[in-house]
Amino acid sequence: MQFFLDTADIKLINHFKSLKLISGVTTNPAIMAKETGSLKKRVIEICNIVNGPVSVEVIATDANGMFEQALKLGALHENIVVKLPANRAGFETLGRLEGHNVPVNMTVVYTSMQALLCAKLGALYVSPFVGRLDVNSTDGVGLLSEIRRIFDNYNFNTKILAASMRNAIYVKSAALAGADVATIPPDILSQLMDSELGDVSLIGFLNEWSNITRRIDLFED
Repeated sequence: MQFFLDTADIKLINHFKSLKLISGVTTNPAIMAKETGSLKKRVIEICNIVNGPVSVEVIATDANGMFEQALKLGALHENIVVKLPANRAGFETLGRLEGHNVPVNMTVVYTSMQALLCAKLGALYVSPFVGRLDVNSTDGVGLLSEIRRIFDNYNFNTKILAASMRNAIYVKSAALAGADVATIPPDILSQLMDSELGDVSLIGFLNEWSNITRRIDLFED
C-alpha cells in the first residue's frame, strides 16, 4: 500500500519525504487556498520534491472548463495527476481526455457504480471518501471492498486511492479492504508511528537499565 500526503505544505512534504514514507501528494482547492504565493510555483515545487504523483484539482464546474484546466494542469509537470469530480461534467471530461496523455484522479467518489464508470473511462485513480461516508451513516470501508471486488472481477488497472482518512483506524481499514493507496493528512500519518503501549514498555525497559548496579556499556568491545 502506498501513502500519499494530503497537503501542500512544503515543510511537511519535505519531512515525510525524508522519512521515505510517502510516494505522492494530493491537494484540493481548500488545501491550496491555505498557501501563499504563486500556486503554480507551489505545485511545481511539490512535484520536484516528491518525484511521484501529485494530484491537483480543477476548479471549473462545467465540462468545457474542466477540460481546458485539465490540459493546462497536465502541462505543468510530468508528475501532475489531474483531479476531476465524479459527477456528470467530470465523467464527460474524463472521456474527452482520452488520448491527451493526462492522468486523472476521479475524486469525491461515493458509490461503487461511480468507481466502475471511472475505471471504464480510463481513470488512473478513484478516490472514495471513506471518512465522510461514515459521518453520513454510510459504510465507507464497505465501499472500498465493493470497488476492490469489481476492479478485480474485470482486471481494471485503475487504482483505489482511499481518501478522507480521518484517523488511524481508517487507514488500517483501507489497507485491509485492499486499497492501493491511502492519502493521509500529516497529523494522522504522524500518529501511525505512535503507540502508547510501546512508549510505556520502553520507559520500563530504560528504568530497569538505569537501576542496574553493575554498569555495563552496551557499546564497548
